[in-house]
Order: sequence, then C-alpha cells, then structure tokens
Amino acid sequence: MPRLTAVNRLLRELVARPSINPTFLPGQPELTGEERVAEFLAETARSAGIEVRRQAVLPGRKNLIARISPSGKVRERIMLTPHMDVVPAPGSAFRPKIRNGRMYGRGTCDTKGSVSAFFSAFLDLARKGPLPRETEILFVGLVDEEFGQAGSRRLAEKGPVGDLAVAGEPTGLKVVSSHKGNLWLRLKTQGKSAHGSTPQHGRNAIAAMGPVLDFLFDEYPKILARKSHPLLGSPTLSVGKIIGGTQPNVVPDECTIDLDRRTIPGESEASVKKEMVKALKAKGIASPSFCLSRSVPCLPLDTDPDLPLVRSFLRAAGKRKPTGVPYFTDASPIATGGTPALVFGPGNIAQAHSDDEWVELEQVERAHAIVSRFLGSLS
Repeated sequence: MPRLTAVNRLLRELVARPSINPTFLPGQPELTGEERVAEFLAETARSAGIEVRRQAVLPGRKNLIARISPSGKVRERIMLTPHMDVVPAPGSAFRPKIRNGRMYGRGTCDTKGSVSAFFSAFLDLARKGPLPRETEILFVGLVDEEFGQAGSRRLAEKGPVGDLAVAGEPTGLKVVSSHKGNLWLRLKTQGKSAHGSTPQHGRNAIAAMGPVLDFLFDEYPKILARKSHPLLGSPTLSVGKIIGGTQPNVVPDECTIDLDRRTIPGESEASVKKEMVKALKAKGIASPSFCLSRSVPCLPLDTDPDLPLVRSFLRAAGKRKPTGVPYFTDASPIATGGTPALVFGPGNIAQAHSDDEWVELEQVERAHAIVSRFLGSLS
C-alpha cells in the first residue's frame, strides 16, 4: 500500500463508508444514506473546534453545515458544497483499492474526491489559519444530489445564502460557471382500442406517434442547432423511453414517449413546449399532449464570470476563463436561492457512475491545493 497524504487518507475513509442514495436502494440501510459520512465529517470538524449543525432535508437525511467564523464582522460568505450520496454499487465497491496512482471505489470520483479536497482545505484553515478577517467559510455536505437535489434545494430555500458557492463535481479541475438545465417531458398520443383482427375499427396510438418521432429525430435537432450559448453550445434532445399498447392483438389506444431535453440559459419549460408545438404544427403533425415526467425544476446555470470572487477562484485554479458542461449539478438550485455558484473538483465525469469508478490521487491533491489557495486569498 503506497503512503497516502492526509487528503487521500480522508478520501479512503469516506469511500469506505457506504452512502448510496436510499431512493435507489430501499430496504438496505447497511449501504444507504449519507449519515455515516456526515457524522464522520461532523466529529472530525468538532475535534478541530469547528461549529457544526445539521439541516433537516428528508426523513433520516440531513445536510451537514460546518462554519468557520471570521475574526471581524461578516461581510461575505463562501460555501463549499459537495454532495455526500452516491449511486448504487455492490458492497465490494466500498472497499477502496489503490493502483497506479488511482483510488478505485464507488464515490471516488463522484464526488468523495471533492468532499475530501474541500473538507481538508476547510480543516487546514481552521487548524492552521490565517482565518479570514471578514469572510465566513461554510462547508456544506449535501444529501440527495443523485436523485432530486433535495439537499441543495433545501439550502436554497432555508439558507444560509452566500456570496459564492463551489459545488463539488468531477470537472477535471476545470472551473465551471455554466451548465445546461434538464427537462423531462412526456408526450402522449391517444387512439381507440379495437380487436387486432379488425384494426380498421380502431385508431392506433403508436401510428400517431410515428410522425412525432420522425420529427424529433430528423427535424428538431436542426431547430436546436440554431440556438447556442458561448460555453454550452446548443440544446439537445434524447428520446429515452417509449410505451405503447398492451398486447399484439389489441389496437393500442395510448402511446407515450419520455424525452430528456437539455436547456441553455434563456430557455424554460414553457418556451420549450411552445417551440415544439409550433414546429409540429408547421409540419402538419397533430400535436400530442405534453406533461412533465419529473416535476422538480432543473434550470441552467449561468454564473457571471466577472464576479470578483469568481475571478479569485479562477486565479487560484490557474485558469483565465471558466468553462461549461452539459450535465446538471447542485450548483443550479443553489444559484436559484441567491448564491452565485461554480462547479469544480477532481476526476472525470466519464468515470462517474461507472463499474470501476476511480480518481487520480494527484488530482485530489491538486484540488485541495487550489481550494486552499482560494481560501487563503480571502484572509
């Protein structure tokens, strides 16, 4: 076993504490819930003299909020906000292994590498200083990012509000100021049931959906390509699910498709629906009914890169400009609550949720150094 630095020893401890989002794996408490991770971090923080409190979110699930207060009056607040839950994996995935400079195990990349880097920098500041004179620093371990972002939504609803939040995600140490939003839309066509031997007496709902699908695959991408964001490019659409009919000898009276529509800043649920209905009508296609298959709002993130604290974080990371990513994160709900937010962390999104999830230990160290430099610049 290679000798590990303090930040990567913490990562090993975190990975060894299973924290699968219980929504995905009900009835297996030995593997689910963020509490094992949250309490370990809370006790570590308390031992360093850091104030800790918990914020109720869901039954048995609470955000962790640890606070370093400044020596003077609080004039600004920084929040480090990685999430503590992970996606399902077998129990063996919570026995971290190290090979060729990488740590393998569920959560190494998404996103306990960020938790370790952020919390270690936070802890170092409390133990070694110098403490910021007028800046309050919060470490906020969030629950439920992998399902409904209930933790970040509760933080946005109840506070505290900050002047900058940094959501931990595997960005490869790039500083992300913009990401796409996410709409899950359900389209439904109605028909009329009839016996399969006399289909002329019915109306086939699957046949009615056919022109809609042709449009979505062939024409709609051209419409989306006409819109663009400087960091995010164009919106996208994926048809991810289709259900129609009950059995071969019954003419189906209903067909539904579920769509994943990634949005860019300036788009909304209403504007997307209006755009699609208008385009279908222009093609002479009868519009299906529309509804959301997921009700929580997942808006795009578009943080001003010229905010002074954003510029400070970019300097700490050795970057001139931020970048954008296509996936959705806790940064968006946090931003809707009034706190400008960035996304940053070690690892590559390609390893997130994979069977052999891993993170480069050197990237975790670099993330720790970047966050430490940023916090040190506030003193």
